[in-house]
Amino acid sequence: MSLIGDPSRGTAQPDVIDPSGGANQTRVRAYNERLVMSLVRRHGSLSKAEIARRSGLSAQTVSVIMRALEADGMLMRGEPIRGRVGQPSIPMRLNPDAVYSFGVKIGRRSADLVLMDFLGTIRLHLHQIHTYPLPDDLVTFIVKGIAKLEGELSPADRKRIAGVGIATPFELWNWAEEVGAPHHEMDRWRNFDLQAAIGARTPHPVFLQNDGTSACGAELAFGVGANYPDFVYFYIGSFIGGGVVINSALFSGRTGTAGAVGPLPVSAKDGRTTQLLKIASVFVLEKLLRERGMDPKPLWYSADDWIDFGEPLEIWIEDSAAALAQAIVSAVSIVDFSAAVIDGGFPSWVRARLLAATRKALQALDLQGVTVPDLVEGAVGSHARAIGGASLPLFSRYLLDTNVLFKELT
Repeated sequence: MSLIGDPSRGTAQPDVIDPSGGANQTRVRAYNERLVMSLVRRHGSLSKAEIARRSGLSAQTVSVIMRALEADGMLMRGEPIRGRVGQPSIPMRLNPDAVYSFGVKIGRRSADLVLMDFLGTIRLHLHQIHTYPLPDDLVTFIVKGIAKLEGELSPADRKRIAGVGIATPFELWNWAEEVGAPHHEMDRWRNFDLQAAIGARTPHPVFLQNDGTSACGAELAFGVGANYPDFVYFYIGSFIGGGVVINSALFSGRTGTAGAVGPLPVSAKDGRTTQLLKIASVFVLEKLLRERGMDPKPLWYSADDWIDFGEPLEIWIEDSAAALAQAIVSAVSIVDFSAAVIDGGFPSWVRARLLAATRKALQALDLQGVTVPDLVEGAVGSHARAIGGASLPLFSRYLLDTNVLFKELT
């Protein structure tokens, strides 16, 4: 299974290659090339000797692979490192322009399409606001958006596109009431195959995954994953979602929704038990603003450019923090996570205030027998879902699962 793929949802999967035997020479070389690129990606840059030590491959094999990857434009030479006995060491790093991929985030109030490079940097971005998501509208946005962004690339760059990864909530038809949509409109999602619809209208391979899982995968690959082998992840969008990382690998579970976190039972301010998503979700803040006669549209214009809404925002932060603290205690009571990571579709200053409030709320709980994990801000930010989606084609074709790297020789 790819790092953030989900075979139960029909996600395209890479070939499974057993490097210990039973594969022909071409397939073994493909595995080893992925291993080398994955190690370089994880560490930023590595010399031939370092790659040989960490991978267990012979120095001669590593030299052959690195020459081939450099010739193909996948790796770039860094500045020679001198000062040691013998020839200077030359670190190699990934070429950010070697491969591109499209990532799509489908939200309850907006959609994003990004073009991402090989290092996880967003190069181009399109954003669309909608009252609620509908299949035909989103297909049009994605297909036309891909054509528009491809039009801004050179012919050579267009040939480097690995595919399209879509991060979307599953079972969208269940959210009609919360997003204020007619049930018959949202019911159009029940038998709609978005992956197939996009695949029929683009030449690129198409991948699909739950949006919370995608965001967690992005955090694992491009964020705090290098520092924490086990963490529970909370991503607060229109509705809160999340994921679980164990042994530096994303755990998606039997149905691909492990770590969804939204349905977790928590106590509200009135003492009644409710679901986490009904407190710590942006749609709740939207409702608070409407009740006070304030326009909530700035919430959806740009996740990085919120204004300070004053009292409603403070109420939402305090309520969300109290619910998140309970959810974190529940999570670490089952799995001894080293960290709880909080991110969302909002600016960094909102994230910082929410994290501080969650730390305070944790101290008010009964923590007997609980080992409190590190509370960490997400490093990927508001585009985590789209970046996670765009990662799917890259890991399918060029990189290895993080759990393989977890076992690297050190």
